Amino acid sequence: MQFTKDMTVAQILRANPKTAEVFLRYGMHCLSCPGATGESVEQAAMVHGFDADQILDDLNKVSE
Repeated sequence: MQFTKDMTVAQILRANPKTAEVFLRYGMHCLSCPGATGESVEQAAMVHGFDADQILDDLNKVSE
């Protein structure tokens, strides 16, 4: 499955729990908070000051 910027953090975690390590590496520690279910990867990246494309690259590498 290819992850996209408009997917929520929770959707990605459900699709592949191993992606948690990527989110944690980027300082996104609240993986079960309400923001994880409502925010897209793009929104979460913006809030945490990271490039959404880079995070997506790393998330998709975990899923290969």
